[in-house]
Amino acid sequence: MNFDRTHRRHALAIAICCAVSGAALAQSTVTVTGRTDPSLAIGGFGQPLSRSPLQASVLGSALLGEAGIDSLAGITKLDASIADAYNSQGYWSGLTVRGFIVDARSNYRRDGLPINAETSLSLVNKDRVEVLKGTSGIQAGTSAPGGLVNLVVKRPTATLREIEVDWVGRGSLGVRLDLSQRFGNDRQFGARVNAELAELRPETRSLDGQRGLFALALDWLPTADSRLEFEAESSRQSQPSQAGFSLLGDRLPDARTIDPRINLNNQPWGQPVVLDGDTASLRWQQRLTSDWSLTLHAARQQLRSDDRMAFPYGCSNQADTYYADRYCPDGSFDLYDFRSDNERRRSDALDTQVQGRFSAGGLRHDLTAGVLLSRTRDRFQRQAYNYVGAGSLAADTFTEPDPALTDENTQRDGRSRELYLRDTLQLNERWQLWTGLRHSRIQRDSVRTDGSRPTSSRQSFTVPWLALGFTPASGMLVYASWGQGVESEVVPNRSLYSNRGQTLPALKSRQTEAGFKFSDNDRDASFTLFDIERPAANDFCNAEGDACERRIDGIARHRGVELAAGWRVGSWGLRGSALWLQARRQGSQDSSLNGQWPTNVPDRALKLQLSHDITSQLKLVTDLVNEGRRAVLPDNSIKLGSWTRIDAALSWQLPTGGYDTRLRVGVDNLGDRRAWRESPYQFGHVYLMPMAPRTWRAAFSTRF
Repeated sequence: MNFDRTHRRHALAIAICCAVSGAALAQSTVTVTGRTDPSLAIGGFGQPLSRSPLQASVLGSALLGEAGIDSLAGITKLDASIADAYNSQGYWSGLTVRGFIVDARSNYRRDGLPINAETSLSLVNKDRVEVLKGTSGIQAGTSAPGGLVNLVVKRPTATLREIEVDWVGRGSLGVRLDLSQRFGNDRQFGARVNAELAELRPETRSLDGQRGLFALALDWLPTADSRLEFEAESSRQSQPSQAGFSLLGDRLPDARTIDPRINLNNQPWGQPVVLDGDTASLRWQQRLTSDWSLTLHAARQQLRSDDRMAFPYGCSNQADTYYADRYCPDGSFDLYDFRSDNERRRSDALDTQVQGRFSAGGLRHDLTAGVLLSRTRDRFQRQAYNYVGAGSLAADTFTEPDPALTDENTQRDGRSRELYLRDTLQLNERWQLWTGLRHSRIQRDSVRTDGSRPTSSRQSFTVPWLALGFTPASGMLVYASWGQGVESEVVPNRSLYSNRGQTLPALKSRQTEAGFKFSDNDRDASFTLFDIERPAANDFCNAEGDACERRIDGIARHRGVELAAGWRVGSWGLRGSALWLQARRQGSQDSSLNGQWPTNVPDRALKLQLSHDITSQLKLVTDLVNEGRRAVLPDNSIKLGSWTRIDAALSWQLPTGGYDTRLRVGVDNLGDRRAWRESPYQFGHVYLMPMAPRTWRAAFSTRF
């Protein structure tokens, strides 16, 4: 359902009343938590992360809250392998992992089921965010090789009443509510409600908006061996998006001379990007015997969006030169009225899975087998993309709108059937073998909104995965793995291409990885080497550039070293990660491409967090974020410099008569550093995204 501001206020008011009426039932409790070894739901083997032969980040809701992170774009500060990929305020988040873009249509999961990330994905009702690094052929049928992002939904717990009010930047104000309760004689029923209302007033100008969410999770335990879970959420974000800066002719502008609060998308006729999302799922878990269990899990996601922008693109007002991929040397640019209203995307998934353990041939097997059926349906209307004049970097030039729907769009349908098998073999006390296999059959169809250019493709492929692990001592793991991932690409259905609408051969990526892990009560560390090869598609065009053929042409090869460590001594804690990456194009028929670095991918990154318990009630957390150089252009002739940012926050547990009440005050970009945060090469155009200016934030939360 789509709910407007009035409906959201009513939902939140009802939830607050429930919280107040139930406060007398809440008991004063103090929970002491130590270091835990998280499991990875998306990993597929059901083992703690420290004993799994892969690398991942598990970012819990408490960590995200302390860092002031309310969107997926914010998690880039927490892991060196994760970076920005066209993260524009007001739009959906974009990430890279190990230098590869995380595909919004195929690399995102919600409780393990595929979803579309071309929307605002709220973290309010999420227990944690999991980021699996590297190829994911046995976890996903088709996916880009960087990794998978999985959102794990909050489920009913024991009695919980929590309300939080936060303030950010120029005056953003949000209220969040989290209520959970178990019912029944045997506490067999559970319910959890999460809600949010937020007025958005970021530091960047012309970006005011609103955001809201209401989520409900229920469960029922009819017997000790059965569990039925239902959850649903409805969210809405209405906010203009931020337009990027760009090269000025052949010059990279100095970020120190640019006001990061300027939004070039500030025309009087501009409208917000509206992102509505409704998702629901039902899961049945049944223990069949002491060793075997069955899980049925179904979900539907329905998205509706109005994508609008005063869109800067290129430069045609210079008498002697046309700049197709950047702004004019004088800071002006072509401005287009872009509107694509009533975009609708639907994703359905049904997963049937059986898990069990048995012994055969003197070896113990932990087996998972399943079938995943999924379906997508995207429907669009005609869109506007009309030239309306010239804009300027000062954002003080205004034009007349042209909302005429002059351009066709593309309707898309997809179906997928996937069979998967995973097995963990305990060879002896020290050696383990992990194996996996996934077979996928996909069907994709598309047609233009006027009925022209229909396409249809059918593909099937099988991808394997294998890992061997050795435990030299308790808390240690040395492993090596090899696996594949696969992507499917159809040549754009445009008259420019001689092979338009044709399906390219399956793009099978390959990854080799070796790593070491160590974990005990106060320390953990990991060291990883990886080598990923991904087939690359390229356009081969005639001299005039008006006739092209797209075909597979060489590979993108990403090799790197990852380090991660955490250490707790007394009142001090230190966590950090580092990435050194070598990403190159190889084997292209166009020799000018070979050896080039991919655009908008940092060559190194360092993320550190230092925490200190000043007293038992007062905690200081400081984050250091450093990212290396990025290529701005495909020919690598211009690169961004490296940058460093420091964030800091204080958390104070207030003495409130037994209630868990906290006040958090933080500042992002403490030194008010000016730099180009990223340089996405998007839609054949260079964009430069500035680092946000110094931004203060505060949050007050209480559990009662």
